[in-house]
Amino acid sequence: MDCIQHIDSAKVNEGDEKDVELQNQRDKSIEGQRLLILTDEQPWKPWKRSRSWVKECLVRVRCVMGSLMGMEWYCFATLGVLTAFLSFLMDLSVAKLLRAHQWLYSQLEGHCLLQFLCWTLYPVSLSALSTSFSQSICPFSAGSGVPEVRTILSGVDMPHYLSLTNLFAKYVGLICTLAAGSTVFLGKVGPFVHLSTMVGAYLNQLCTVLRGEKEERTEGAMLVVAAAVGVASCFGAPISGVLFSVEVMSSHFALKDYCPCFFAAACGALTFHLLSMWSGEQETLQALFQTSFSDDLPFYPLEIPVFAILGLLCGAGSCVYLFCHRWILLFIKTNKILIKVLSTEKALYSAMVVFLLASVTFPLSAGQYMASKLTIKQLLSSLLDSRQWTSQSHNASVVLQPNLCPWSEWISSGNPYLTLGFFLFMKLWMLVLACTLPLPAGYFMPVFIYGAAIGRLFGEGLAYVSLNGVYLDQNRNPINPGGYALAGAAAFSGAVTHTLSPALLALELTGQSTHAAPILLATLVANALARSGQRPSFYDALSISKKLPHLPSLLKVCPRLSSVPIGKVLGPRGPVLERAAGPTQVQQVLNTCSQTQIPVVDTLDSQILLGSINRSDLQTFLCHNHNKAHGILSVLCGESLFVTERGRLSGVVTWPEMKRMMADLADDL
Repeated sequence: MDCIQHIDSAKVNEGDEKDVELQNQRDKSIEGQRLLILTDEQPWKPWKRSRSWVKECLVRVRCVMGSLMGMEWYCFATLGVLTAFLSFLMDLSVAKLLRAHQWLYSQLEGHCLLQFLCWTLYPVSLSALSTSFSQSICPFSAGSGVPEVRTILSGVDMPHYLSLTNLFAKYVGLICTLAAGSTVFLGKVGPFVHLSTMVGAYLNQLCTVLRGEKEERTEGAMLVVAAAVGVASCFGAPISGVLFSVEVMSSHFALKDYCPCFFAAACGALTFHLLSMWSGEQETLQALFQTSFSDDLPFYPLEIPVFAILGLLCGAGSCVYLFCHRWILLFIKTNKILIKVLSTEKALYSAMVVFLLASVTFPLSAGQYMASKLTIKQLLSSLLDSRQWTSQSHNASVVLQPNLCPWSEWISSGNPYLTLGFFLFMKLWMLVLACTLPLPAGYFMPVFIYGAAIGRLFGEGLAYVSLNGVYLDQNRNPINPGGYALAGAAAFSGAVTHTLSPALLALELTGQSTHAAPILLATLVANALARSGQRPSFYDALSISKKLPHLPSLLKVCPRLSSVPIGKVLGPRGPVLERAAGPTQVQQVLNTCSQTQIPVVDTLDSQILLGSINRSDLQTFLCHNHNKAHGILSVLCGESLFVTERGRLSGVVTWPEMKRMMADLADDL
């Protein structure tokens, strides 16, 4: 017995000696690491004490900033500032390229053939460059990008559309597209919303790192905010940018996203205006298209029904435009020749289409009846002019000075009605054809200008019918055609997109709050006519053509989907957890299922659903091992949907299953 005790004590002493030896080795290792940090054994990392001091200061700054507000608010502000800077840089680059084209064309005056080559080959080269560059860097960069962003915000994972290569390709390609000028007649709103969303996705990752979170939440508030910032940074219009995000981008807008959207949009709009002031384009913080409408009597009460008639006209025109747009999308998808060309020679297709458009708009031919020398910004500014062109067409001195009065291009033929009518007829099929170009481009601003031309023609005709003015108390008060142009722009673009945000955008762009009531009336009437018959909007047609699994767009083309019983997509119920479950039952459920959301029922016999619980919360419960009952839990977050029948759990609908179903429906169209 003593021998055994001696052996055991010897083993204990031997174990203690080993523990002491291991502890000494650990101490030596720690001391060596400390010496390595204090010495300069790594020459490629100098100024270690200075760097450590800077890091400490940055940590303190982050703590101070975090105590004032959450880090996500700083990311929202950064998003607005960065997007506005990108928008300003793009506008500056495009303006320089457009001035170079105008200078080269003016230097060749007197040489008709050389001017024709200059007018056509310049936009052809830029469009081909835009197509080839964007397609070679990232094939997903073509088009507007709004349908894809809407699909991402609805919960579908599309990481390629938020990549850094897509951001670079779309930005450079969009500059080349806009530099082609009014010949191609395309804008930047849609692609810039996509660009803003890509910037927001990377800022969301940065915000996640700063907050110390492990999981990235790209489908959170940052992308919704980025959609609003994209519009606000294009026009300096924060309120309409948020409304655009609510109407177009999100199927269901969360109230918690309102404040971040307005905050980031205000930061973007303010930065855009400040940069415009710094560049000399604006003298103060004013509307982008400042107008000079009369504030004393902007319109008569008798003109209110006339604005409603204009809304009906714009709604009918939008139906024609949407029909032509859907037809050409279907034609491209079914024509074998175009399918082959667009799959192998996209740059060649862009070059041929743009050459056709540029030949038609050549100023020495049909272009003189379309005001083709004006840029997109000059087109809108001239259409919103408050003066009546019919009274100015007889003034020869005005016609001879087109640089001082851009609107004089509309009366160069001597008849503004002929110019406006020809412009509307030609731009309708030209814009529909330009929508097929495989390059980064926006379609909202051309539609906005087209509606302004409809309103201008309507206003000029009304002024002519009323003998160039309305008389009240022996005072001559002429009708303002610019007000009708503004209402037509909002009504037509709102009808095409099935939204009301263009009405507010028209007011923010011009600062004309006096025309708020007639503009809103015309937009409502146009929307009512365009929405009748379950016609898909412009963006819905693009989503359907691209077979994107966006459920609201699929419902527009297949209304029968709303009547499909949910029982057809139900999956098995799977493991459930009763309210009075203990640690043993919780551990058993966690071992038998891999769902992130686990349903909680009253009892296993009744199967009455009470709520759901996160898997992580159950794991935390097991770690603390608290003996408590689980009550009614939080509302479902979106990963799974539990379906009950009279309170009894029937099954579960998972998001991957729903996404697969929508993809199958999109492929069948």
